[in-house]
Amino acid sequence: MSTTNIKSTVEEMIQPYLNEQGFELVDIEYVKEGSNWFLRVYVDKEGGIDIDDCVLISEKLSAKLDENDPIPSVYFLEVSSPGAERPLKKAEDVAKAVGKNVFVTTYEPVNKLKEFEGKLLSFDNGELVIEAGKKQHTISYEKVASARLAILF
Repeated sequence: MSTTNIKSTVEEMIQPYLNEQGFELVDIEYVKEGSNWFLRVYVDKEGGIDIDDCVLISEKLSAKLDENDPIPSVYFLEVSSPGAERPLKKAEDVAKAVGKNVFVTTYEPVNKLKEFEGKLLSFDNGELVIEAGKKQHTISYEKVASARLAILF
């Protein structure tokens, strides 16, 4: 089974439980690090999640994975918060981040730049407007390679 199929299968398994409990699925990774495989599930909720939330989700997902056995190899399951610099994977995530500091990379240069860090002023009609320093940059969402919240010092 491909990595993409594993991620979508795991999402189908856990999404109903997360919805029922008021959690948001932020991301799923299935990656090999060294000789070990890791299945990482990043979850959040309004006000943030704690270790007890992660334990409950891990136990629920572990039982479902044991029952359905979609992953052929041995792996480690990790359930955690996406952290303060959480990724913005979907357009809805970007929309929720308006007014916050973000870090965005693009597939191709925009205003001769491929990295933007600053306040997300708006996200309308498929365009992000980021204020970085004293400049505003308008970026088409289609050109965004990655985006995450950013902590500025």
